[in-house]
Amino acid sequence: MIAKIIIDKKREGRSLGSAEIREFVEGFTKGEIPDYQMSALAMAICCRGMTERETADLTEAMMNSGRVLSWDGLLTADKHSTGGVGDKLSLVIQPLVAACGVFVPSLTGRGLGLTGGTADKLETIPGYNASLSLEDFDRVVRSCGVSMTVQTDEITPADKKLYALRDVTGTVASIALITSSILSKKLAEGAGALIFDVKCGSGAFMKSREQAVELAMSLVAGAKASGRRAAALVTDMSTPLGRAVGNANEVAEAIQILKGSKDPLLKLVADLSLELAALMVSLSKGIALEQARAECEDRLSDMSAFARFEAMVSAHGGSLDSFLALLEKPVFRFRIQSMRSGYVSGIDAEKVARAALELGAGRQRQTDAIDPLAGVTLDVMRGDKVSVGTALATLQKSGDPNGLEHAAAELYKAFTVSSQAPAAADLILERID
Repeated sequence: MIAKIIIDKKREGRSLGSAEIREFVEGFTKGEIPDYQMSALAMAICCRGMTERETADLTEAMMNSGRVLSWDGLLTADKHSTGGVGDKLSLVIQPLVAACGVFVPSLTGRGLGLTGGTADKLETIPGYNASLSLEDFDRVVRSCGVSMTVQTDEITPADKKLYALRDVTGTVASIALITSSILSKKLAEGAGALIFDVKCGSGAFMKSREQAVELAMSLVAGAKASGRRAAALVTDMSTPLGRAVGNANEVAEAIQILKGSKDPLLKLVADLSLELAALMVSLSKGIALEQARAECEDRLSDMSAFARFEAMVSAHGGSLDSFLALLEKPVFRFRIQSMRSGYVSGIDAEKVARAALELGAGRQRQTDAIDPLAGVTLDVMRGDKVSVGTALATLQKSGDPNGLEHAAAELYKAFTVSSQAPAAADLILERID
């Protein structure tokens, strides 16, 4: 009866009290409130929205549904991305920030659909265990300064149950529910400063800039309400990030950046990684952004960021030597070329992601296996001048060549070649403090 009263109240557009939200989440987590009533409340929230205070209360209730980690006074920070095509930034940012003396406890996720998962990328490194216990996670963070592993069942079980319901009841697209889902996990991992990379465009969950800004503001406000230092960047995801879209090829690209690659196709990835890392260091240490940026640049230049990555991989049981050997394994490849001369005025991120998914680089269902070597490597970037026959991209997969030609035909549609060079576009659209 109490659950029904709460559902009715939100359906009518009234604000829920802190105790009502806490008791509803606790009852749902324990199984005392059935799935159908939580689904009804989620739909009411989706239709009626939540105030900033309600969202903070929902976040806190979900955070407290499981274990909340503590780092005993260590300087800690983490970054969350809403996901994008070719987004391997965490592989660069987390060890880079650790090299600056900030501990980075990072609970990450697996990919589903068009969004790649950091854990899937890391698991292409032979031996890498991305499913550490919380005890081992604690040990690796304290010894290496950084750890990236998947969320365990002990962290925010309420969010895990609610997310499964939202996925099948059409209630995913709610700023309040998205905010509480993201924040509850990040707050439970215990980091003192949180940076959010909220992407918008064809390859992002948030298609419009307005939606992305709304979510960024909600995440920053929620994190600050919970006593964290926080900021967000709204970034463009209409074009893939970097050259590689897949898993092993994205790890290889991140390693190139950590080793100081000067490949112009990787410059945007390196620049955005530096900016997000500098924000994390600045907020954590309480120093000016310019000073933090210079420190991050130094840690990339002297290879200490790569050394942190190496140490983390080893602590997780992985072998970079075996990974380099994996990259040399034979694969089936197909290269697409430009059929006209002009300038690359657009590379549709969503179409590139769909081609990579078709090759086996992602999952349609949670149970699908991933081909670690499948993916797309771009040979050009937006603004490049091309002629007939210029290589645009290479597709690859292992196992068998079936599907390569079809995926290649679909990938070709991602490229727009025009007679005029496109205007320069900013990757960072807004900053929210």
